[in-house]
Amino acid sequence: MILSFFSGLGASLGLIVAIGAQNAFVLRQGIRREWILPVVLVCAVSDAALIFAGVAGIGAAVQGAPRLLDVIRWAGVAFLAAYGAFAAKRALNPGSLRAAEGRGNGTVWAAVGTVLALTWLNPHVYLDTLVLLGSLANAQGEGRWAFGAGAATASAVWFPLIGYGARSLSGLFARPAAWRVLDGFVAALMWTLAGMLIVHG
Repeated sequence: MILSFFSGLGASLGLIVAIGAQNAFVLRQGIRREWILPVVLVCAVSDAALIFAGVAGIGAAVQGAPRLLDVIRWAGVAFLAAYGAFAAKRALNPGSLRAAEGRGNGTVWAAVGTVLALTWLNPHVYLDTLVLLGSLANAQGEGRWAFGAGAATASAVWFPLIGYGARSLSGLFARPAAWRVLDGFVAALMWTLAGMLIVHG
Protein backbone atom coordinates (compact mmCIF):
# COMPACT_ATOMS: atom_id res chain seq x y z
CA MET A 1 0.00 0.00 0.00
CA ILE A 2 2.85 2.41 0.81
CA LEU A 3 4.49 1.66 -2.54
CA SER A 4 1.18 2.28 -4.33
CA PHE A 5 0.74 5.57 -2.47
CA PHE A 6 4.16 6.88 -3.49
CA SER A 7 3.67 5.60 -7.03
CA GLY A 8 0.50 7.68 -7.26
CA LEU A 9 2.27 10.67 -5.71
CA GLY A 10 5.08 10.52 -8.27
CA ALA A 11 2.81 9.91 -11.26
CA SER A 12 0.55 12.82 -10.34
CA LEU A 13 3.44 15.22 -9.74
CA GLY A 14 4.85 14.29 -13.14
CA LEU A 15 1.59 15.44 -14.73
CA ILE A 16 0.77 18.60 -12.76
CA VAL A 17 4.18 20.22 -12.32
CA ALA A 18 4.35 21.22 -16.00
CA ILE A 19 3.54 24.88 -16.71
CA GLY A 20 -0.04 25.06 -17.87
CA ALA A 21 -3.06 27.35 -17.74
CA GLN A 22 -4.12 26.27 -14.26
CA ASN A 23 -0.63 26.57 -12.75
CA ALA A 24 -0.09 29.96 -14.38
CA PHE A 25 -3.33 31.27 -12.86
CA VAL A 26 -2.48 29.95 -9.38
CA LEU A 27 0.97 31.51 -9.64
CA ARG A 28 -0.49 34.86 -10.65
CA GLN A 29 -2.99 34.81 -7.78
CA GLY A 30 -0.15 33.97 -5.40
CA ILE A 31 1.99 36.86 -6.59
CA ARG A 32 -0.97 39.23 -6.24
CA ARG A 33 -1.83 37.68 -2.84
CA GLU A 34 -5.42 37.52 -4.02
CA TRP A 35 -7.86 34.76 -2.96
CA ILE A 36 -5.10 32.14 -2.75
CA LEU A 37 -6.88 29.74 -0.37
CA PRO A 38 -10.12 29.40 -2.38
CA VAL A 39 -8.17 29.02 -5.62
CA VAL A 40 -5.84 26.29 -4.35
CA LEU A 41 -8.76 24.50 -2.67
CA VAL A 42 -10.70 24.43 -5.95
CA CYS A 43 -7.65 23.01 -7.76
CA ALA A 44 -6.90 20.35 -5.15
CA VAL A 45 -10.53 19.28 -4.65
CA SER A 46 -11.19 19.17 -8.41
CA ASP A 47 -8.13 17.01 -8.99
CA ALA A 48 -9.05 14.69 -6.12
CA ALA A 49 -12.61 14.28 -7.45
CA LEU A 50 -11.35 13.45 -10.94
CA ILE A 51 -8.61 11.12 -9.68
CA PHE A 52 -10.94 9.10 -7.47
CA ALA A 53 -13.53 8.96 -10.25
CA GLY A 54 -10.80 7.49 -12.45
CA VAL A 55 -9.90 4.96 -9.75
CA ALA A 56 -13.59 4.02 -9.60
CA GLY A 57 -13.53 3.29 -13.34
CA ILE A 58 -15.17 6.39 -14.81
CA GLY A 59 -12.23 6.78 -17.19
CA ALA A 60 -13.53 3.97 -19.37
CA ALA A 61 -16.80 5.85 -19.86
CA VAL A 62 -14.93 9.03 -20.81
CA GLN A 63 -12.92 7.13 -23.44
CA GLY A 64 -16.20 5.93 -24.90
CA ALA A 65 -17.65 9.46 -25.18
CA PRO A 66 -15.52 11.30 -27.76
CA ARG A 67 -18.31 13.77 -28.56
CA LEU A 68 -18.38 14.93 -24.94
CA LEU A 69 -14.64 15.56 -25.07
CA ASP A 70 -15.12 17.50 -28.33
CA VAL A 71 -17.64 19.81 -26.63
CA ILE A 72 -15.24 20.36 -23.73
CA ARG A 73 -12.39 20.86 -26.19
CA TRP A 74 -14.06 23.72 -28.10
CA ALA A 75 -15.33 25.35 -24.92
CA GLY A 76 -11.77 25.18 -23.65
CA VAL A 77 -10.42 26.74 -26.85
CA ALA A 78 -12.86 29.65 -26.54
CA PHE A 79 -12.08 30.22 -22.87
CA LEU A 80 -8.29 30.00 -23.29
CA ALA A 81 -8.38 32.39 -26.26
CA ALA A 82 -10.47 34.92 -24.32
CA TYR A 83 -8.31 34.60 -21.19
CA GLY A 84 -5.22 35.12 -23.33
CA ALA A 85 -6.75 38.27 -24.81
CA PHE A 86 -7.40 39.70 -21.34
CA ALA A 87 -3.82 38.90 -20.30
CA ALA A 88 -2.50 40.59 -23.46
CA LYS A 89 -4.61 43.66 -22.72
CA ARG A 90 -3.13 43.85 -19.20
CA ALA A 91 0.39 43.50 -20.62
CA LEU A 92 -0.16 46.30 -23.16
CA ASN A 93 -1.84 48.68 -20.74
CA PRO A 94 0.53 49.77 -17.96
CA GLY A 95 -2.31 51.55 -16.19
CA SER A 96 -3.99 48.21 -15.53
CA LEU A 97 -0.89 46.62 -14.02
CA ARG A 98 -0.85 46.67 -10.24
CA ALA A 99 2.02 46.06 -7.87
CA ALA A 100 1.57 43.06 -5.58
CA GLU A 101 0.59 45.00 -2.49
CA GLY A 102 -2.34 43.27 -0.89
CA ARG A 103 -5.64 42.13 -2.34
CA GLY A 104 -6.84 43.76 -5.52
CA ASN A 105 -10.32 44.54 -6.75
CA GLY A 106 -11.07 41.06 -8.09
CA THR A 107 -13.83 39.18 -6.27
CA VAL A 108 -13.51 35.71 -4.84
CA TRP A 109 -16.25 34.56 -7.21
CA ALA A 110 -14.34 35.81 -10.25
CA ALA A 111 -11.20 33.99 -9.09
CA VAL A 112 -13.06 30.76 -8.32
CA GLY A 113 -15.02 30.93 -11.59
CA THR A 114 -11.84 31.41 -13.58
CA VAL A 115 -9.97 28.53 -11.96
CA LEU A 116 -13.03 26.26 -12.31
CA ALA A 117 -13.14 27.04 -16.03
CA LEU A 118 -9.37 26.55 -16.44
CA THR A 119 -9.69 23.18 -14.70
CA TRP A 120 -12.94 21.69 -15.99
CA LEU A 121 -12.86 23.07 -19.56
CA ASN A 122 -9.48 21.46 -20.23
CA PRO A 123 -10.04 18.10 -21.95
CA HIS A 124 -6.50 17.06 -21.05
CA VAL A 125 -7.41 17.05 -17.36
CA TYR A 126 -9.90 14.25 -18.06
CA LEU A 127 -7.34 12.24 -20.00
CA ASP A 128 -4.65 12.79 -17.35
CA THR A 129 -6.77 12.08 -14.28
CA LEU A 130 -9.73 9.91 -15.28
CA VAL A 131 -8.01 7.89 -17.98
CA LEU A 132 -4.25 7.85 -17.35
CA LEU A 133 -4.12 7.98 -13.54
CA GLY A 134 -7.27 5.86 -13.35
CA SER A 135 -5.66 3.18 -15.53
CA LEU A 136 -2.41 3.27 -13.55
CA ALA A 137 -4.37 3.03 -10.30
CA ASN A 138 -6.42 0.05 -11.43
CA ALA A 139 -3.24 -1.73 -12.47
CA GLN A 140 -2.30 -1.66 -8.76
CA GLY A 141 -5.10 -4.09 -7.89
CA GLU A 142 -5.90 -3.82 -4.17
CA GLY A 143 -3.56 -0.86 -3.91
CA ARG A 144 -5.57 1.27 -6.35
CA TRP A 145 -7.15 3.46 -3.67
CA ALA A 146 -3.76 4.02 -2.04
CA PHE A 147 -2.45 5.03 -5.48
CA GLY A 148 -5.38 7.44 -5.84
CA ALA A 149 -4.70 8.87 -2.38
CA GLY A 150 -1.07 9.46 -3.34
CA ALA A 151 -2.09 11.16 -6.59
CA ALA A 152 -4.59 13.41 -4.78
CA THR A 153 -1.96 14.24 -2.14
CA ALA A 154 0.35 15.50 -4.90
CA SER A 155 -2.26 18.09 -5.89
CA ALA A 156 -2.97 18.98 -2.26
CA VAL A 157 0.75 19.75 -1.79
CA TRP A 158 1.59 21.29 -5.17
CA PHE A 159 -1.09 23.97 -5.47
CA PRO A 160 -0.55 25.53 -2.01
CA LEU A 161 3.19 25.37 -2.70
CA ILE A 162 3.00 27.50 -5.84
CA GLY A 163 0.14 29.66 -4.54
CA TYR A 164 1.72 30.64 -1.25
CA GLY A 165 5.31 30.20 -2.44
CA ALA A 166 4.73 32.84 -5.10
CA ARG A 167 4.64 35.46 -2.34
CA SER A 168 8.42 35.36 -2.31
CA LEU A 169 8.29 36.94 -5.79
CA SER A 170 6.23 39.91 -4.62
CA GLY A 171 9.31 42.17 -4.43
CA LEU A 172 10.11 41.55 -8.08
CA PHE A 173 6.50 42.10 -9.11
CA ALA A 174 6.25 45.41 -7.28
CA ARG A 175 7.29 46.88 -10.65
CA PRO A 176 4.71 47.19 -13.44
CA ALA A 177 7.32 46.05 -15.98
CA ALA A 178 7.48 42.63 -14.29
CA TRP A 179 3.69 42.29 -14.52
CA ARG A 180 3.92 43.16 -18.20
CA VAL A 181 6.36 40.30 -18.78
CA LEU A 182 4.27 37.85 -16.74
CA ASP A 183 0.99 38.77 -18.44
CA GLY A 184 2.68 38.64 -21.84
CA PHE A 185 3.89 35.12 -21.02
CA VAL A 186 0.42 34.11 -19.80
CA ALA A 187 -1.21 35.45 -22.99
CA ALA A 188 1.26 33.53 -25.17
CA LEU A 189 0.76 30.37 -23.09
CA MET A 190 -3.05 30.53 -23.26
CA TRP A 191 -3.05 31.08 -27.02
CA THR A 192 -0.52 28.27 -27.52
CA LEU A 193 -2.66 25.88 -25.47
CA ALA A 194 -5.76 26.93 -27.42
CA GLY A 195 -3.91 26.33 -30.69
CA MET A 196 -2.75 22.91 -29.51
CA LEU A 197 -6.35 21.96 -28.67
CA ILE A 198 -7.46 23.03 -32.15
CA VAL A 199 -4.69 21.19 -33.96
CA HIS A 200 -4.25 18.09 -31.83
CA GLY A 201 -7.64 17.72 -30.17
